[in-house]
Amino acid sequence: MTELHFASAIELAEKIKLREISAVELLDHFLDRVEKFNPMLNAIIWMDVDSARARARSADDALAKGEDWGPLHGVPMTVKEAFNLAGSPTTWGKPEMKDNIPKSNSVVVDRFLSAGAIIFGKTNVPIDLADWQSFNEFYGTTNNPWDIKLTPGGSSGGSAAALAAGMTGLEAGSDIGASIRNPAHYCGVFGHKPTLGIVPGDGHALP
Repeated sequence: MTELHFASAIELAEKIKLREISAVELLDHFLDRVEKFNPMLNAIIWMDVDSARARARSADDALAKGEDWGPLHGVPMTVKEAFNLAGSPTTWGKPEMKDNIPKSNSVVVDRFLSAGAIIFGKTNVPIDLADWQSFNEFYGTTNNPWDIKLTPGGSSGGSAAALAAGMTGLEAGSDIGASIRNPAHYCGVFGHKPTLGIVPGDGHALP
């Protein structure tokens, strides 16, 4: 059987709905992985554990009442730093943008939340999302889980590294010039670039 941290998001959601594991337990499982592996990888660069745990408890309470939040009910995930997530920094790796704390979510974030996901953190990027590595002066360098001397690619390098290390159940990257495809290849994970225009870009831009 696939190890829990390498199971697909659909498999994880099914385990929660079948009461094989609670959303809180699954979140804690991934947070334990973050504590163990992120110091050497620097893939996840921001977290709000308290809010994530509160939402995970709500997901479990909802399930106990027979409520279904959607296909990702209770699944812990992270999102690329470039997506607006209310209360978290969106800098695109630019130190001068460190005080850019959006008050609202991107459309992508809202759609994942509407599907029932538990977003607990954000992942690293290169400056301006414009490189096939993931270094910037604000967050530092992200390393490849297969060999920390190597890059995970970019610009969704933190995204791919977090998935490859089993630190998150699902990740939202973004891609115009291979920014999902390149790091997915470098890290050995599945990445999908939707057809341009299908996924709204609202909230994926600096002010």
